[in-house]
Amino acid sequence: MRKQKGFSLIELLIVVAIILIIAAIAIPNLLRARIAANESSAVASVRTVNTAQITYNSSYSTVGFASSLANLAGTSCAPPTSTGACLIDTQLGNGTKSGYSFAISGVTGTPASTYNIIASPITPNQTGVRYFCSFADAVVRVNTASISTCDYTQSPLNQ
Repeated sequence: MRKQKGFSLIELLIVVAIILIIAAIAIPNLLRARIAANESSAVASVRTVNTAQITYNSSYSTVGFASSLANLAGTSCAPPTSTGACLIDTQLGNGTKSGYSFAISGVTGTPASTYNIIASPITPNQTGVRYFCSFADAVVRVNTASISTCDYTQSPLNQ
């Protein structure tokens, strides 16, 4: 009998089993890395909104802080107006970015002297596990539970 060249069925099954074990180890790490990236993007977006709010307040002092993300964004920027200041990108202006939803609330006063920006994961435990917020003091705060109003009860992010 002649010897045939190639892999036996057992050898192929062993290779497949090794690949499955490696995949089982790698997939949870990949998901955690994606969550960490989404959370980093959310924090950067909250900081961007804070900077945009300060600029908006300086530019439109009779209005104060912007009452919506759409006012900070805008598509026609020649010239910018108080309803479309073109200070943030349109994706963030629509309220969602990198697995998080963003909302401005608590805008009060004439001119508006306060605001809350809240970032919530769109699908908790899949796109993110922490909630972020900030208000007129521009300190990004974090909480593991849902945030409805940002105030001094939430922990600052850098602690």
